[in-house]
Amino acid sequence: MAGADLDADYAKAGFGGHLRFGHSPALLVVDVVAAYLDPASPLYLGGAEAVACFARLIAACRAKSIPVIYTQVVYGAGGRDGGLFYQKVPALKAFDAGSPLGVIPAEIAPQSEDVIVTKQYASAFFGTSLASTLAAMKVDTVLIGGFSTSGCVRATTLDALQHGFAPFVVRQACADRDPRPHGSNLFDLQAKYAEVIDEAKALALIEG
Repeated sequence: MAGADLDADYAKAGFGGHLRFGHSPALLVVDVVAAYLDPASPLYLGGAEAVACFARLIAACRAKSIPVIYTQVVYGAGGRDGGLFYQKVPALKAFDAGSPLGVIPAEIAPQSEDVIVTKQYASAFFGTSLASTLAAMKVDTVLIGGFSTSGCVRATTLDALQHGFAPFVVRQACADRDPRPHGSNLFDLQAKYAEVIDEAKALALIEG
């Protein structure tokens, strides 16, 4: 199936409901680091447009005192804390402690009031304090973007839903190595797990 036929099939099957944007959102910046932005990195996927989108989203959130939360992947010596994930994806050596590829770009650098979550697996919730941090902040909704759409963004979005935080994925704030996994994962997230919205809609929700 393709195009309208695919949409119709999913709608007929009962997918594609909608989530309500809550009263207490946070912005989650998933793994927007040099490893995905440096052409010399094995994980390079471009992503400059997503960084520019995040710069606008972050500025809007800070103007409204909406929490901004960053994630970074950091592994100890030999990647022993990365388990089978580190074994499955050898490129994750880019995130060994001290690697310059783990640095967040200056144009969206965290400020003192922001939260930085260090993780070792795809989901920002797995093995971290993120869920309890959001609960303590009384957050009910997370705006999500980052790298990559089919990897850590997808895993984090699914876990946000399962932890009771309404996930709103910002399309222009995501990027992947290829438009095919990017597009198919956004489609599936919208159908089953999240609201996938454009930057303009995200900015309007932040402002509202």
